[in-house]
Amino acid sequence: MIPVPPITRVGILAKARLTAATPHLLEISEWLTARGFSPVFETGTADLMPSAAGREVVTQSVLARGVDMVVVLGGDGTLLSMADSIGDAGSDIPILGVNFGSLGFLTEVTLPELYRSLDAALAGRAHIEERMMLRATTRRDGKVFERSIALNDVVITKAARSRMIDLSVSVSDEFVTRVKADGLIVATPTGSTAYNLSAGGPIVEPSVDALLLTPIAPHTLTNRPVVIPANAIVRVQPNMTDRDEAYVTFDGQAGFQLQMGDDIEVRRAEKPMRLIRPSTRSYFAVLRTKLKWGER
Repeated sequence: MIPVPPITRVGILAKARLTAATPHLLEISEWLTARGFSPVFETGTADLMPSAAGREVVTQSVLARGVDMVVVLGGDGTLLSMADSIGDAGSDIPILGVNFGSLGFLTEVTLPELYRSLDAALAGRAHIEERMMLRATTRRDGKVFERSIALNDVVITKAARSRMIDLSVSVSDEFVTRVKADGLIVATPTGSTAYNLSAGGPIVEPSVDALLLTPIAPHTLTNRPVVIPANAIVRVQPNMTDRDEAYVTFDGQAGFQLQMGDDIEVRRAEKPMRLIRPSTRSYFAVLRTKLKWGER
């Protein structure tokens, strides 16, 4: 079990405009305060609650470096956003994800399990998993244009109405192939059950030290998903003309349009994301529930 440093400040982030979270946010605040912990609310999350004197409210970027753990209320997308902020901050704050739906791959704690799970996390009894993150560097005109981080995937894709794009793919300085497709996904094992799964890529258990390269609707059917070592460096160069329109996105949370001559380098990030998993459900139990295996 990965040790958790003593916790005094607990960050709280809820899905944007999730008004159903309001009573739970108030209860969590009271529960933490009664036990001597200091709740710290993200700005948009605080807007879901009635105003109160003395409540500590900070931006998400400040939250990512100014607390000892974060409780996320929402779905996997909300947790991805928080994980990316923590990665950008270079911190290693653990995250406890609470799902407002049935169950999430990352936000797997359900509302009835909230306080039992929170108590286990604060007491240091909860299991913590380290999940690999990706660091993407986009170069333009030979210079670094953007550095981004992602927990699930880095995706290079065409615009909705444009033709398929042509991508040159190299792994650790060795040319691999040219992919003509709607795009390419570079995913972590955590991201294998996200866009990668929809594109026909394999499910990879999160503890496997690997990266996934998955073409999106490739023109040539022999362009298949490839699993490579996690320490490999992936370089993707779009072969674009004036007619082409391509984008790169990170965890589906942020991104930008690419230009001719851009190239994207993807490698393992410096630090992993730390996911608190206090429940007794195994990874495969979550898979069976989410993917409804054996139900038909």
